[in-house]
Amino acid sequence: SWTLIFTKASSFKKLRQEADRFDEIYYSGKVDLNDFWQDLSGDPEESMGMASIFVKGYGEHVRLTQAGQINKDDLVDGVHRVMRVSLSREIEELESRLPFLATVGSTSPYVGLFGTVIGIMNSFLGLATQAQATLQVVAPGIAEALFATGMGLFAAIPAVVAFNRYSALLDMVCLLYTSP
Repeated sequence: SWTLIFTKASSFKKLRQEADRFDEIYYSGKVDLNDFWQDLSGDPEESMGMASIFVKGYGEHVRLTQAGQINKDDLVDGVHRVMRVSLSREIEELESRLPFLATVGSTSPYVGLFGTVIGIMNSFLGLATQAQATLQVVAPGIAEALFATGMGLFAAIPAVVAFNRYSALLDMVCLLYTSP
């Protein structure tokens, strides 16, 4: 879960940087859209987010206008269709593996609790073989129990926080990309 948390943080940071860079160039009014499209489409693996959606949409515009006699409404519909598909793919990529964080966040406390139960059971089994209850008999099992609880929380709490954070960021991205 920690690896996924850092990977997703990096992805969202890169997405934000790319969106800022795209906005700066696109909305400057100083760039020829065809040149901009060719620059971005030169490396399709490099463009992400808004740039990727633009590349797909503008590419469809170029393809349809080069095809010849197409009315304006069909052109707009074709570009919108391609951009919606591209947006769906971008969102799908951002959503990938988020359910894993939710699963870790909801199940890890129970795994820790299970370890706690086993640790306490080991303590009681240790007591059963001794004539006198001492800290030396009980301590190892209690330590196992506390360690298991701590590990469960160490996985669960960051997973829940990250899931909530990334879900909120994803909602903002969806709102940003779908607003007119």
